[in-house]
Amino acid sequence: MMQTTPKKISLRKYFLKDLLRNKLLYVMMLPALAYYFIFQYGPMYGALIAFKDYTPSVGIWKSEWVGFVHFKDFFEGFYFGRTFKNTMMISLYTLVFEFPAPIILALLINELRSKRFKGFVQSVTYMPYFISLIVICGIVKDFTNSGGLINNMLGYFGGNGNAMLQNPDFFRSIYISSEIWQRFGWESIIYIAALSAIDQEQYEAAKIDGAGRWRQMFSVTIPGILPTIMILLILRMGNLFNIGFEKIILLYNPAIYDTADVISSYVYRKGLLEFDWSFSTAVGLFNSMINLVLLITANYVSRRVSENSLW
Repeated sequence: MMQTTPKKISLRKYFLKDLLRNKLLYVMMLPALAYYFIFQYGPMYGALIAFKDYTPSVGIWKSEWVGFVHFKDFFEGFYFGRTFKNTMMISLYTLVFEFPAPIILALLINELRSKRFKGFVQSVTYMPYFISLIVICGIVKDFTNSGGLINNMLGYFGGNGNAMLQNPDFFRSIYISSEIWQRFGWESIIYIAALSAIDQEQYEAAKIDGAGRWRQMFSVTIPGILPTIMILLILRMGNLFNIGFEKIILLYNPAIYDTADVISSYVYRKGLLEFDWSFSTAVGLFNSMINLVLLITANYVSRRVSENSLW
């Protein structure tokens, strides 16, 4: 019989002791663990469909194994270049313009001295996040149609007043702008919390050294929240290509597919509208692999450059 080593016994005793001491915290953790196991890890079994000619009547295991055929069809298909380019462009625009927006807002709110005005600004900027996505897209469509608010404003400066969501050149700007408006207030909360944790004595020391408000921001404030920024940047890189198809589908139309059709919307059309489950699963798996590579790369670079990382 194998003898249990003292190290294993000590670890077991430590875990049991910690379990008894923090049993309520473990109970609170159970719903989150159940969510991830049921809705995140459980469905990973279905990824086998990407390598099979899936037929619902025979099930996953009995469907014919075809290997990488669906991946090859996607890479050689007509829509690969368009969907990959659009996904990459919108993802990069989101990273460049949408990611810094809540940081800038948090820094601006931090400079406000009136608590009442600060609360008002926070409430106004948080509000769009709680509006239904369908309502948000309806507002965007109303504002950008030929008789909408934006075109009426542009008309005073000589604009032509055409429906903006019928023009492929405008889609990315409209999408990114609406994303910033909807999310930057809510996403600024974590940065505001990080700002509140900065030791105020650092500001006092900076004032003694003659630093003004602008210099304090770059010498104290931004370095103080830099670890938070890096961690959130790594998480964002891991979801960079996960552009939500819901908003894309609610906004786009065949006239602007050239710039609006992304991998997730293509998966939606192939899987749910054309019932090509195996092909759409392969495309979705390819998209997830890109996100995994980006996450690992971003974590490695961050650990080497700033010593901040997820692992």
